[in-house]
Amino acid sequence: MAFTLIKGGQVVTMDADLGDFARADVLIEDDMIRAVGADLAAPDGATVIDAADRIVMPGFVNAHIHTWQTGLRGLGSDWTGTNYFRAMHAGLAGFFTPEDIYLANLMGALNQLNAGVTTLVDWHHNNPTPAHTDAAVDGLQEAGIRAVFLHGSPKPDPKPGQKPYTEIPMPRSEVERLRKGRLASDDALVTMGLAILGPQIGTEAVLLEDLRLGREFDLVTSMHHSMAAMNAPQGYARAEAEGLIDRRFNVVHGNELTDDDLARLVDNGASFAVTSEVEMQMCYTDPLSGRLMKRGGPIALGSDIESAFAADMFAVTRLSLQAERHLTSLRMKAVTGERPHPIPVTVKQALGWATTGGARAFRLDDRVGSLSPGKKADIVLLRADDMNMIGVQDPANAIVCYANPGNVDTVMVNGRVIKQDGRLRVDGLHDLAARLVASGRRIVAEFKANAPTADFA
Repeated sequence: MAFTLIKGGQVVTMDADLGDFARADVLIEDDMIRAVGADLAAPDGATVIDAADRIVMPGFVNAHIHTWQTGLRGLGSDWTGTNYFRAMHAGLAGFFTPEDIYLANLMGALNQLNAGVTTLVDWHHNNPTPAHTDAAVDGLQEAGIRAVFLHGSPKPDPKPGQKPYTEIPMPRSEVERLRKGRLASDDALVTMGLAILGPQIGTEAVLLEDLRLGREFDLVTSMHHSMAAMNAPQGYARAEAEGLIDRRFNVVHGNELTDDDLARLVDNGASFAVTSEVEMQMCYTDPLSGRLMKRGGPIALGSDIESAFAADMFAVTRLSLQAERHLTSLRMKAVTGERPHPIPVTVKQALGWATTGGARAFRLDDRVGSLSPGKKADIVLLRADDMNMIGVQDPANAIVCYANPGNVDTVMVNGRVIKQDGRLRVDGLHDLAARLVASGRRIVAEFKANAPTADFA
């Protein structure tokens, strides 16, 4: 047994029973949190981490990120949805080799760790071959992050004689290969789910087949829903009738879900990932968070596309909070004629979306999301004595409203320290960075020279 004692920090547990501590210790045994409280005794031989002038928090859960786009950062910052689907899915995606996928997932996951994320949900829809899929998983596993790998499917324009991707279900043989092979365990650091088309994009037959596959292999099954028009408008109703909507069912965005569909999803236990920044950029209407709060539905947060803006969960949480405060306040003012008091959405609620909410959505809430005894030691320490943090009176407010990735001092996943004293404990980062840059430049050059959709970039 190996013990670590994180000593004397301001502790934000996100555990409703424990609450927060102005000064406390966190005792870790191997990969598990054993105790949280004041003046805990360090067992003989324990490693002691001095957390004076540090905020101790559970690592963020990034509940929706397309990590494979890490080498294309900044390409989509002015894109609309049309640009994205034509340039990315019908163009750039087709020029990725397995090596490109490996580099993007490895460096993207390391960046998440560096920025205080201990769990990411990799919504991976660029895997045209098993080699691409294996490379994506290799990158996540090598990074040492906790991750849910959602196996998706590419979305190219069909060649003559081919079915459009909207009519193609998940490849059963590939799902079975992974689920019975390297991603068989639900207790591993990298686990498996499905990233399916859903009723907005796919046909009803494809939706039901994919959901049955997810149920057969007991996988969280996630889908995008970003607009009102649907390829399968009765899809959610059909899924409910077959008993296919439960806690394994996850919807990303959901901005324009009908009230009836939202009700059936919430009532049957589905979860939701809100990605406010990309939703506002691409005109997906108001984020779903307000409607979910009204119905008591669960909320998780994600950064979404690496190709448009920084995958920074501090910024994601702050923007999601302020966007929903603004929208909820306007709705309340329209009814009462007065600006609301007290504030309708709190910092602590938003921090919950970014920690416990993401853990719950992907069935990890028995392991991560809060600093609770018995959960895994996925822990982040922030420097409270940095210039932008000095003088903050409440540590939760400091996390959401003041902190940024530059304040991340220490990151621990499963009891293993991956970042310490502000530096990732990873060899060969300079070489990996050069390889990622070369990969991205080659992909873009080949896309511009050869793709019929190049004008959309």
